[in-house]
Amino acid sequence: MLLRWARSRARHTRALARLYSGLGTGSSGYKECDVVIVGGGPAGLAFASALAANKALDGSVKVTLVEGGDLDKVRDWEMPPDAFSNRVVSLTNASQDFLDEIGAWVHLDAERTCPIEDMQVWDGISDARIDFSAAALGLGRGKGSSQMARLTETLNLQRGLLQHLSGQSNITLLDSTKVENIFSDDIPGGGWPVVQLSNGNVLRARLLVGADGINSPVRSYSKIDSYGWDYNTRAIVATLLHPPRIFPAFLPTGPIAFLPLSDTASSLVWSTTPALAAVLTKADPAILAGMINAAFRLPERSVRFLHRRLLEQPSLSPEDLRTEIAFREQAHTIAPHSAYASATINPEDASVGIPPHGAEALPPLVASIQPGTIASFPLRLRHAEEYIGSRTVLIGDAAHIVHPLAGQGLNLGLGDAAALARCVSTALALGGDIGSRTALTPYARERYFENHKVMSAVDKLHKLYASTAPPVVWARSTGLEVLNELDTIKAGIVGAAGGQSSARAGAGLFWDTVASGVETLVGGARVAEAVGSGLQSVAGGILQQLARAAAGPENDRR
Repeated sequence: MLLRWARSRARHTRALARLYSGLGTGSSGYKECDVVIVGGGPAGLAFASALAANKALDGSVKVTLVEGGDLDKVRDWEMPPDAFSNRVVSLTNASQDFLDEIGAWVHLDAERTCPIEDMQVWDGISDARIDFSAAALGLGRGKGSSQMARLTETLNLQRGLLQHLSGQSNITLLDSTKVENIFSDDIPGGGWPVVQLSNGNVLRARLLVGADGINSPVRSYSKIDSYGWDYNTRAIVATLLHPPRIFPAFLPTGPIAFLPLSDTASSLVWSTTPALAAVLTKADPAILAGMINAAFRLPERSVRFLHRRLLEQPSLSPEDLRTEIAFREQAHTIAPHSAYASATINPEDASVGIPPHGAEALPPLVASIQPGTIASFPLRLRHAEEYIGSRTVLIGDAAHIVHPLAGQGLNLGLGDAAALARCVSTALALGGDIGSRTALTPYARERYFENHKVMSAVDKLHKLYASTAPPVVWARSTGLEVLNELDTIKAGIVGAAGGQSSARAGAGLFWDTVASGVETLVGGARVAEAVGSGLQSVAGGILQQLARAAAGPENDRR
């Protein structure tokens, strides 16, 4: 009976494949497609690559990807070895495994990637810190490997995915082509999405995939609402040039992050107010370099004073800023040649000779900023109310936008692409209709709440670290210092964030615990501010929650 059913299903699948491969231009004038992907960013390209790599499909499913921009600019993108674009992604080990599985990872330029082997995070107000070491925590992508993630330029990832797609006969790329309209067909018994393009083509899709960003036309067509809010912040990005670093690190002081691209270059992500972002992006680049150096070295109250000074006097010269920083270093009794001095030291001389005491705890001094890389963009949280509509599905930024604090946005999009590709493959193997809600429901069930947990945790972490209230600062600092002594929990944190593929199963539990834990911490801190007690028990309780989450669901059942 089982053998006959298997043969019957195989015949059904082959018949369905012949039906799919026979789709062409119908009498209605529509070009029939199995899958239409709108959006040629990393999520859309990764989903197309995953379908192309599936040997079981054997070219039977025809995929068309539509992108409004010129993909030739991505294919032909080249930069000197010592120069980098200003948009960088932190690919977790889990994301790298996915790209490797579909055959795309080998197409990335390995010389333009940089492993994160060590990471240090500290509180810019209290100076509490937590250190992560991939080697010490046993994290990596196989024998002899020790890394938590790998940094590369977004264009390097997109170019690699395009190279992987080149020559794939079942993938059609339509770039420099905009979606002018999406409507439902009027064919009896149809109801399929019809995509009208700027090049005159009209595509009728069995499945329409929206990988088309925050203002997704596919989401609008599907009548799927989204919820969320804008943060009153903008992220400043730039490529920083500096002397060879003492150690590779990811060093956020409050909202500033150093992302290493090479020994002498790093990418900046600085979340700040729209007003300050406007001043810093328009000022002399030396102003931004000076403010970055000061942000990591001066006490928080002096950094805030410098912010106010720039807002009051946007035309402040680099020399005047250096004089102001030197005065404040002197006021804080920072020795002229200490690790915490920036105004009195030439960055090029900082790597010569024996480093001063404490230099290993700081990023290198920024010497200059690569021309043309300073930019800013608004930060938002958005989440679609659902991921699937009538023969439509959302992935990547069309489905969710998250604060870049934890570097999870693009990784969530790659997770969507991997899950949807598995869902489509399963539906085809069972002889199902890939555009039906029945076929797509497993994708939504797998990804929606997992994404929501990460987004909720990151949002609450952002709000926690945006607070300067003394009880909140004390509580989060105590948590960091205690957590820094617990390697098992630290390994669970990085593993659940994608640092280890085997941690995928417990990732949702971990992020859910972080979200609820931070909420409890802030609430407890507010109560403590009023009654003057209770913070120690709040912090201790949250660490216990994190320990259970880091251990994973398997250990929870013991």
